[in-house]
Formats: sequence, C-alpha cells, structure tokens
Amino acid sequence: MRTAKIHFLARPALTALVLSIAAPAFAQEQAATAAEAQEIVVTGQRAAQRAANLEKRDADNTVETLHANDVGKLPDQNVAEAIKRLPGLSVANDQGEGRYVIIRGIDPNLINVTLNGQTLPAPEPAGRQVKLDDLPSGMIQSVTVSKSLLASQDANAVGGEINIKTKTGFDSRNPFFFDARGAIGRYDMNHKAPWELDATVGGHTDTLGAVVSVNYSRRPIETENYQGSSAWNAAGTPDGNGLRDYNLTRTRLGVVGNFDWHPSDGVKLYLRTSYSKFQDHETRDQNRLAITTFTPGALKATGTILVRHREEDDNTKSATLGGEFDLGGGKLEASGGWTRAVKIDPIRSEFTFGTTKGAVFATFDNSTDPYTLVPSGTSTGLFGDPSQFKLTKFNYETRQASEDLWQGRLDYTLPISVGEDSAIKVGFKYLDRRKKNNQDKRNYKNGATAWAVTNVAYAADPSFYDGQFHFGERIDYGAALAYANANPGVLAIDNAGTLADSLSSDYDVHEKITAGYAMATLRFGALTLIPGVRVEHTDDDTGAKIVRPGSTLADGYNSHGENGYTDFFPGLNAKFEIAHNLFLRGAVTTAIGRPNYADLAPYITVDSGASPTAIALGNPDLKPYRAVSYDASIEYYPTPDSLFVAGFFHKDIDNPIYKTGNVVANGVYGGVTYASALVTKPINVDSETLSGVEFNLQTQFTFLPGALSGFGVSANFTHVWGHANGLPGRAGDIPLGFQSKNVGNVQLFYEKYGFAARLAFNYRSSYLDTLAATAAADQFTDGNGQLDLHVSYQIMPEVTVFGDAVNLTNAPWRRYIGTKPFLVEREQYGALLRGGVQLHF
Repeated sequence: MRTAKIHFLARPALTALVLSIAAPAFAQEQAATAAEAQEIVVTGQRAAQRAANLEKRDADNTVETLHANDVGKLPDQNVAEAIKRLPGLSVANDQGEGRYVIIRGIDPNLINVTLNGQTLPAPEPAGRQVKLDDLPSGMIQSVTVSKSLLASQDANAVGGEINIKTKTGFDSRNPFFFDARGAIGRYDMNHKAPWELDATVGGHTDTLGAVVSVNYSRRPIETENYQGSSAWNAAGTPDGNGLRDYNLTRTRLGVVGNFDWHPSDGVKLYLRTSYSKFQDHETRDQNRLAITTFTPGALKATGTILVRHREEDDNTKSATLGGEFDLGGGKLEASGGWTRAVKIDPIRSEFTFGTTKGAVFATFDNSTDPYTLVPSGTSTGLFGDPSQFKLTKFNYETRQASEDLWQGRLDYTLPISVGEDSAIKVGFKYLDRRKKNNQDKRNYKNGATAWAVTNVAYAADPSFYDGQFHFGERIDYGAALAYANANPGVLAIDNAGTLADSLSSDYDVHEKITAGYAMATLRFGALTLIPGVRVEHTDDDTGAKIVRPGSTLADGYNSHGENGYTDFFPGLNAKFEIAHNLFLRGAVTTAIGRPNYADLAPYITVDSGASPTAIALGNPDLKPYRAVSYDASIEYYPTPDSLFVAGFFHKDIDNPIYKTGNVVANGVYGGVTYASALVTKPINVDSETLSGVEFNLQTQFTFLPGALSGFGVSANFTHVWGHANGLPGRAGDIPLGFQSKNVGNVQLFYEKYGFAARLAFNYRSSYLDTLAATAAADQFTDGNGQLDLHVSYQIMPEVTVFGDAVNLTNAPWRRYIGTKPFLVEREQYGALLRGGVQLHF
C-alpha cells in the first residue's frame, strides 16, 4: 500500500530547471525534443523520470534512482513499497506491506541504509536490517540505491546501499512552495477507511533555505491467515491447522525540518532533522487443531482457542549538522550527527484455552485450497462450544530495544590536472553505535482453579476466507485479563519459563568503527576510471546474561565478549562511452557484513531438563561477512525519457553466518562442565556465491502522433542464482535466504493533457526464509505478484485529483515447507480503493 507525497505539476519553469541541470549533450537533446514536439508538455512526473535517468546515466557507480514524483505515481505507503519497483529490488512483507528491502537476493541485514548521507539505526532487536515501513514515502525527495560501492561509501554493504534524501529549500527553483495531499479509502475485507494527510512548506532567499514537511497516515487493517503445518507426515497429512484473524491499526507520522544557510558562494551550512513514528496495535484471534494420533480415518486432535494482544511503538530521531567549504582549491565537506531508533512493545500478551489432549476426532480433506481439517461431525460444533476449552497458559511480555548512533565525517575533493575534470578525494568517518535489548516476560500455566473460556468468549462474524471456513467463538482479551486479575487462583507462575524468556534476549552491544579512504576520479575523454581504497577498524564490546539453574530475574550482564578487526576495501569503478549516450560500465568492489547484534551477544541459556542438556550460545568471536563483487552493464539512453540497460553481477562472499547444533562432550559453559550437551550457536561457514543478470527498459512513445504520444512502458527483470556451502550437517549446496530467483516489474502508463494513469505489476518468485537440518524441512516464502493502478487528473496547475486501486489481484502471502503443496501458512488481504486530492503552489 502506498501514500506517495508530492505530485509536482507541469510548469515551464520546472521544465527549464530540468534542462539546466543536464549534462550539455543531454540538455541539448532535451531542447531538441521539445522543439520537435512542442505540443508535449513535460509534466512534473516526466521531469522526475528524466532526472532519475540522468542521475543513473551520469553516476560514477552502478545506481538506481527514484525521485519524489516517481513515488507519487504509484500507490506506495512507505519507502520499502516505493523502491521495490526498481530493478533487482524486492521486499519482505508484513501484513501485506513491504518492510525490509532485498537487493539482488541479499539478506536485508547486509544492506546499508542512510538518511541524507548518515547511517540509519535499526529499531529491530534481532538484526541490522532497517525497517523501511517506518518511513512514510511522503518524507522523501529521492532515493538512490548503490549496487556497486565507491570508496567514499560505508563498506558495511554486501548487498548495496540505500540513501534516502529529504527535500531542502534549494531543491526548488521557486522562492516559495507549498504542497499538500489528502486521501481516504476503503478496504474490501473489513470495509474500514484508511486515510492520510501530508503537507510541505518551504522556500529560499539568496542565502537562506528552509523546508518543513509533515506526513500522517492511519490504516485500520484486517488480514486473514490460514495456519498450515510445518510437520507433514510421510502420508502427506499435516499435524494440524489454524485460523488466525488479525485486526490492527497501523499509524505513521513523519516530520522533516531542513534548514540551509549559504553566507557566500564558498560556504554552505545546513541542518537536517527528522522524526518518524510507527505504531502497530493488534489483536489476533485464533483457533486451531493439533493432531495427536495419525491413525488413518481416525485422527485424534486437540482444539485450542487463543487471543493475542500486541502493541508496537517505534520511533527514529535524527539531527545532522554539516557544511561545504571551498578550501585550498578544493571542496571540504564536513558533517556530524546523532540518530536514535527505539522499539517499544508495551504489551505482547496471549491467552490460550484448550480441550483435553486428543479429545476430538478430525477430518482431513486435501482437495480444497487451503486444505480442510475440522472436528468430525460439524465444522461449527467444537469451536462453537466454549465450555470445552480450559485455560492452559497465559503470558505477558514487554520489550524495549534501542540503537544510538553518533557519527561524523570529513571529505575533501581536490581537482587535479590529469585528463579532463579529474579529482582526488580523501575522507574520514567515525561511528559510535550502542545497541540494547531488554525483554521481560511472565509465563503462567493453569492454576488450582479450572477456568473455562465460557465467561470471556463472544461470537463474532463466523465467516472466514470468503466463507470457506467457520471461525467459531473468540476470546475478549480485556474481559479475560480482568477475570484473571479478579481470580488469581486460575493462574500459576511458570518460574522456569519466565526466567529463560526474561533473561536470554537481553544484550548490550557497543560498536565503534573508524574509517578512512582515498579515491580518484580520472576522466580521459570517453573513459572514466575511479580507483579507491577504504580501511575500516571495528571494535566490539558485548554483554549478555547467563540462564542456568540458580539464575534470578535480578541478574545483570554476567557474560562478556570483545572483538576487534581491521579490513581494507580496494575497488574500481569504470565507465566508457562507446557512442553518443551508449555506455559500458563495470566495477570490482569489496564490502563487509558485520554480524547481527543478537548473534554477537555472548548469552548462555541452559535447559537441564532436556536430554542431553540443551545449551544455546551467542558468539562474540564471529567473523564478518567479506565480499568481492563484480558488476558489468551496457546502458543506452536514446532520449531523455528512455533507457535500455542489460547487466551481469557476481558476488563471492566468505564467512557467511549460520546457526548449527552439535553434541559436545565435557564442555564448559558459564563456568559449569557438562558431560554431554546439545550446543546450538551461530558460526561462520565457508562461503556463498551469487550471480545474476538484470534487464531494464523504459520509454515513452513521444514519436507517436497526437494523443498516442502519451503512452509509455517501463519494465525490468532480474534473474539470480547462488548457493552456500560448508554448513556442518548439511551435505551439498545450501540455498541462500531471501534469494528470489526472479524479480520483475512492468508498468504501462499514459501521461498527456493533464491525465495520467499507471498500471503496475510487481512480481518476485519464492525464497528461503527458514533453513532447517534437511532440505525437505526448509521453509520458503512463496512467489507473489501484485497489480496496482493509479490514475490522476490535473484540474488546474495547482490542483490534481487522483485515485488508487491497490492489490487488484488479491495477492496472498504464502509459505510452504520443502515443496509448494506442503502449506505452512497463507494470508490474504483483499484490495484497497482510495481517492484524494493534491495541491501544489
């Protein structure tokens, strides 16, 4: 789902601006095109498309770009949704909406995300991946995705870098501008109305510039999830099923304040500030059957009714102070800033009520999609009778994760008299990161007094999955919590579970990175060479907790680790203009991927009740991923509106990280020797390789006569292949996580006479999301294809009305184990219709 922000409208001044920033040959071609077809007005949308093409064409490395108006052409709610339409990019979804961006099949934890050139922190406790659904698309001016790195960029980017820029006062030619947009819609699943508003005001004088932008959206979402099974038996029978109905309200707030002061031509100072807030408050109702006896024709099962209430409150704040200075014949750029990301789960709680184990019989029918597994006799009887269900467990959890970044950098560029317009560039960066996670969880089991769900159950809409299934009774979470508080005898504390869950996830990681680089941009006629080398030194200090017999909830950090390493990153980017607007581009670059915080944390958890004793460990001695990347492409820009690109890429990655388990004899963990223990921990394995090809075309048929010249097409396709090897216990090649073999986008569009329409189809094939001990048990996220439509009409230069239809194909999110017939879960969202108005002054 989208909400893109500014839809700049056609004005002669804006067209002139685009021409003025172009390279001379490209500008002349734009002027010639305008002279040959004066009836074609270059709208703000086309101006943004041309600017993106120009930026890609003139870049020193391999990039993909998206400008604010491009975002405005499609119904994209957040930054992840907006950039998934670029070549080679896909997303990992949550509730039908993009969350983490995947570049060329690389794990999102291995992608560097920056905001106005400064590294962004990650609010998620488990990894380094940045949640791009936290950022409203209305906040952005442009996004640049670097697929090959320059020495001036952070090396922590095996997959690449995503740099998000927000608008400044000097980005507009007009001394004052105001943009606003409002939209309201309707979900066809719950018939509720999402809405959004945003506004941007700004301008500049000769020396001062300022922009303030505010974006707010509210989405009341329902999703229907069919829970399959991750344990199918040899006869093809699942071990159960479940119906899960999610009802949530998701809100976003984004605020940007950018201020510039140019006291002279040689001094430019700026302050960049931003605040984004994301809230997701959810209730999940669930009923499920678990098979206990697989007797053919007489499946014994246990029924369960659950309700989960979860609240998630994330926010990210950033402030960067910097400037550009003419110094010593060159340019010095200096900046420093602070960023803080916080994820707070004030409540994550679930009640579980179940029948007696194996008390019911179930009927399995594999002829439906999804399969049907219901209590024998009637599909409504068991789950329509709350007296059959007694409390089995209850938990109440809170969590807070935070990441603080202090960073500063200096970059100096000096022109040199080698070739034409050549330069050398040197720089320094320091980054200090502090990542913390604290989780507290209280687990309860049934107490001395039996508690049936009868007095806290209620009947809601029983129809589920378009009437295919009957949902049955639900639990009123508020009533259940009040009943438990009023009747303490129905609960008994689970001390062992509470202790393990409250201590094992806590960690404190302090990481310091010192970096320096030197590079040259050498231009010799049609040839541009950019050699460079970067060096980064990393220091890690980590703390976590030991969970073993004798531990208490009051325990502090009692397990510590430290690690330090230095890496050199040589690289070369090259570009050669074969003919007018026909380029060859190539690169050999190096990068690093630092381990996830939760893997570095030196936690130790001991389950002495297992046989053998089960021990889980973190690993502060993990080595980072180290990658060498090769990129080659041919690019053709026949007109300002068109591009044709074909490329090949390959990555060799050493030290990938996987989690393994081995039985260890006489091992010492937390100061205790265990005669035999099953020890699970993250380790480095040998290597991964990844290769792929990319194709990208974009053109508007301006050569056609009259109204037909408004038609155009944009399409891209990426095919990726790769594997890992060296994982203990797994023979042969291992599929790579998040690697969709095929990713593609097709957009058919029309823009003329103030009318614009875009029909966009986005597709990615299945990818591995959970690696198991055997290939047959690996779990995959299935392929997904989504169709969206955006139409708009410019009533007058200042007013445009628009309408969106999102997810017209009702594309489901689906997971399976091993092969596609063995369903793990399937979730559907329905379509969204929305309309709104945009103002531009």
